[in-house]
Amino acid sequence: MYKVRAILDTQEDVIRTFVIDENKSLEDMHFAAAKAFGFDGQEMASFYRTDDEWNQGEEIPLFNMAEAGEGLSMANCSIKDTLLRVNDKLIYVYDFLHMWTFYIELVALQADGDDGAVVLSVGEIPGEAPMKEFKADDLTKGDDKEFDDEFGDNFTGFERLDDFDFDNY
Repeated sequence: MYKVRAILDTQEDVIRTFVIDENKSLEDMHFAAAKAFGFDGQEMASFYRTDDEWNQGEEIPLFNMAEAGEGLSMANCSIKDTLLRVNDKLIYVYDFLHMWTFYIELVALQADGDDGAVVLSVGEIPGEAPMKEFKADDLTKGDDKEFDDEFGDNFTGFERLDDFDFDNY
């Protein structure tokens, strides 16, 4: 059994530590984590591999999204093959419309307790998911002179596609 700590990314401390069989899949851990926080587990979710500084890496989605059917999913990843050592980490995002974000960490390899049992509960879940602010680089700032020099006025006289005569090409 593994002891796993899940921390909700919010201002207030909201922590759940639960026990789970390491031979189960990440899909099972998804349901255990969702249940520990009072969710039904029916929303889309993903785990993300991460390093020690919580930098987000490869996504492990709830469902296989690959066209050929060979893609990564929670169902085909075991917990013990994903969390190998104490202090290994994952980011867990539940319900992409609300973006509940959790930091998951393996805290013990041999834990006592029943599979799925919550062994520590700290804090109350807020009524709404904390706001997430995604920032992108402002591409409108900066010097576009290099772009203008390279392409000049090639795009200034472009016609509407509806008016373009494609038969000439």
